[in-house]
Order: sequence, then structure tokens, then C-alpha cells
Amino acid sequence: MRRRLFILLLGIAGCTAHIPPPLPSAVDTGFAFGLIGDTPYGASEVLALDAMIEEMNLEQLAFVIHVGDITSGLGPCTDRWFEARRLQFKKLKHPFVIVPGDNDWVDCHRSGFDPMERLDKLRELFQSSDRSLGERTIELERQSGRYAQYREHMRWIAANVLFVGVNVPGSNNNLGRTAAMNAEHRERMAAVLAWLEDSRRLAERRDLAGMLVFAQADPDFEGRLRRRGGDGFAEFRSALRDLAMRFGRPVLFVNGDSHFYKFDQPIADPATGQPLRNFTRVIVFGSPQTRWIRANIDPSSPQLFRLSPVLQTAPGQ
Repeated sequence: MRRRLFILLLGIAGCTAHIPPPLPSAVDTGFAFGLIGDTPYGASEVLALDAMIEEMNLEQLAFVIHVGDITSGLGPCTDRWFEARRLQFKKLKHPFVIVPGDNDWVDCHRSGFDPMERLDKLRELFQSSDRSLGERTIELERQSGRYAQYREHMRWIAANVLFVGVNVPGSNNNLGRTAAMNAEHRERMAAVLAWLEDSRRLAERRDLAGMLVFAQADPDFEGRLRRRGGDGFAEFRSALRDLAMRFGRPVLFVNGDSHFYKFDQPIADPATGQPLRNFTRVIVFGSPQTRWIRANIDPSSPQLFRLSPVLQTAPGQ
């Protein structure tokens, strides 16, 4: 018999008092879910996305995660485009969640929009409810209290794993363009770091088997890029490393931004220089490819997560 899972969270993130009940376990259901991102960028990809949605609707998926970027770096950033994407994603029979990407708000200044106004619009369209989108929905916990404006920061428990979404976009995480955007970066990252820390504590209290964290940006784990105004991802990389080391159980980080599928272990143990074996990263496919990744949770595997890229389906097939 399932226990009631109402607890009072007193972490630094300022969270709600109610954690949604876990979804059925992987052992019971052969638990699978979908990962997508960086699509659609234009009219042709809208058609390809419709085809992919039809394909995913034939699958037994617990939910679908989109890591952001539902327009190109040059837009459109209009209400009409974003509202059309919401209607498109509602065609999914499965629960659907999404975090913002840089093209969705940070880069909208390129087409004459105010990034902060666009972020508020995304929250209105995609984050206004405490339930997911999709024909079938799941309950989500969103960041609240001191950081209540960051409703795009969400989490839920499924198959004994904590799923955590954060708003960390590309374009250097909105650092280095203007003083106002630098201030936005600092305030949002305070919320991100608090949410990650509170989520780790929650996973430990619940004795969960693992964590999945998703965001749009490729945070440049190799540290190869030099950016005007500083490295917008340094704090985030450190937070992911610390989370993995302190949690000690499998952590899967899912990002987009780079558009090419990649599966690696990019964080080194500072003591040994060897990859942290419990931290794995996957980059989802992105424009011009409209492809998804089937993910499974396998409690019998030390890595816990299994990933299988799915071939692109042509529109009309």
C-alpha cells in the first residue's frame, strides 16, 4: 500500500509542502520515457515534429522531456509561434514537460523582443500549472518561496528516480551582453543552485536510486570556450560535479544546444583526474534533425539509465 507522501520541505530553495506521489516503478512497468530538444526551428521541422509526435504516441512512455529551443536563434519569437507550439505539444498522449532554451527568450532580442518579457510568456504558456502538458498529465513540484518566479524549475519522482528541470540556457547562460542581463543571470543561478541542492537532499531523504537533471545549455564541460564577460556556466558545472560526488548514486544530465547526439562522462574526480563514474551526460538531437531518444530505467544496471536513439521518421510516413 502506497504511503502518503506529504512532507514539509525546509530546504534553501523555498519549496512547496507537497511532493507529488511517485509514478509506478520501473520493475512494475518496464519504465520508459522520451527525450527531445532543439526543435522545431521552422515550418519544415513543424511537420517533422508532428510525425515524431505521432510515432511517440504509439509508444508506452511515462512522459516526454523537451530540453528547450522551440524556435531558431533568429526566431520567430512571437506569441503566435509559441502558442502554436503549445497546441502542437498538447497532441502528445503522454505527459510533456519543457524548460526554456536560449532561442526561446535570451536570443529574442535579435528579433526586437525583450528577453524577460518572452520568458514570462513562456512561463504563462508552459509553466502556469502544477501539472504537465499532454493528453495524460502528471503532477509536478515547482520551485516556490523565495524563488517562486522560477516556475520553470520543476521536479517529480518516478521509478525511484528524481527528475529535476532547471532553466540554464545557451548563449553563455545570458551572461556578458548587458548589465541587466548579467543581473538576471546572477539571480536565476542563485535559484538554480538552491534547487539542485534541495533536490539532492530530497533524493537522499527518500533513499532514491538516482537523479536525472535536464537543462537546455551545453555547459562546456571541457572548458574550452572563451566568452566575453566570463564563463556563464562555471557555477553550474561545479554544482553538477558536487551533486554527483555528494549523492554518490547515478546521475544523468540531459542537455541540448549542440544538436548532435553524445553520450559521455565529462566530469573528472578532482582527486584522481578520472571520470566520475556515477555522472553521465547525454546530448539530445537538434535541428535540422527531428529525432528522439528512448530512455529506460533499469534497476539491475549499475548505470541505472539506458538510452536508445530512435531513427527520424519522415512526415507522412
